[in-house]
Amino acid sequence: MKPEKLSKFVLHALEEMKGQSVTCLQVDHLTSITDYMVIVTGTSSTHVKALADTVITQTKQVGVNIVGVEGRSHGEWILVDIGSVIVHVMLASARALYNLEELWDFNPDDFDEDPAQTS
Repeated sequence: MKPEKLSKFVLHALEEMKGQSVTCLQVDHLTSITDYMVIVTGTSSTHVKALADTVITQTKQVGVNIVGVEGRSHGEWILVDIGSVIVHVMLASARALYNLEELWDFNPDDFDEDPAQTS
């Protein structure tokens, strides 16, 4: 499945499970590790786990492999790596603390200057 279609598939699954503040960031111009990052808030650790499990189950059902899952035992922040899409399922407190949207909201052209050549 192409990255854009996969990201939309994941977004739909999370919205169906009542994930809150679902955000999708296209980051392929910023990193080579993935094309899209999806960030969603769960209302409790049980909801966070259910959101992650839904993404995993539905993704596997359409024949897409899961690369890895991290954080499932704690349920505060679960990362589901689907290759071209990385899903961050977080409690509101973790999402506010790490603020991934702001972390990934920059223009790489702002960093083209060589700091050694500026004086």
